[in-house]
Amino acid sequence: MKKVLLATAVAATMATGAFAQERYVMITHTQGTDPFWPVVEKGGRDAAAAIGATLEYNFDVSGDMAAMAALIEAAAASNPDGIIVSLPDADALGPAIKAAVADGIPVVTMNSGLESSKELGALMHVGQPERVAGEAAGNRAKDEGVTNGLCLNQEAFNTALVDRCEGYFSGLGGDLNMIDVSNDPAQIETRTAAALQADPSIDGVLAVGPHVCEAAILAIKAVGAETHLACFDLSPGVMDMIENGDASFTIDQQQRLQGYMPVIALHLYNNHAGLLPGNNINSGPGFVDKTNAAAVKELAGIDR
Repeated sequence: MKKVLLATAVAATMATGAFAQERYVMITHTQGTDPFWPVVEKGGRDAAAAIGATLEYNFDVSGDMAAMAALIEAAAASNPDGIIVSLPDADALGPAIKAAVADGIPVVTMNSGLESSKELGALMHVGQPERVAGEAAGNRAKDEGVTNGLCLNQEAFNTALVDRCEGYFSGLGGDLNMIDVSNDPAQIETRTAAALQADPSIDGVLAVGPHVCEAAILAIKAVGAETHLACFDLSPGVMDMIENGDASFTIDQQQRLQGYMPVIALHLYNNHAGLLPGNNINSGPGFVDKTNAAAVKELAGIDR
């Protein structure tokens, strides 16, 4: 019955264009270089347009968690109808989120921070259970012959990315072997090449971001390694790599959904007597490989 009411409320609101004065603020932990986040932002803006609301999208180019917390505080001070925030570091961002909730501002977390969302007072979380996704990647890599893995993490502070790496080794077997490669493509390539040269027995690499995967294949080819490569998330480059056989698969967490659904959830909460889905929304994981890459590329609108 609740699902029927939820669907009816969404349809009615979109049809009437009511509540046009709503304003939502989305804050994410990108530095503006990761191709993942523009898709999230577009999802949020499309959702806001569908309900006649406005969406402000903010991030700090430094990637510093204190700076991100300051953005949350500034957003709360502007008294929006809701805040949507990624949560890579609950210790650093938690106080600002708790303060916003205490001021009566509804908050939805997205992308990262599933394990901390509820305790900080957020209404719900939209994202992928990252450890589960990592374990699925590890299980598949093992089935495809990987015995000794390496995980490339571009944001060592980000608990979601650590969960991906830990899950990968849980599925693959063996101790965690994770290195910090940064978000800089040149450093990613250099550090990956150095790790592969230091341990020639590494036969599997997991890159937990699409730009990391694109740089990793350059390192693999540069050192002449015979290495299974798996990725997280979508980009034109990653899709090309899968179709060309340079990467085995990528895990799709549907970042458009992560941007779109929090806006809709907050709108329902604010305008339909606190109506919300009965649980968090899992946006992934899903595998993209050679069998479905072309179809996913078309559906996702991914093109160069």
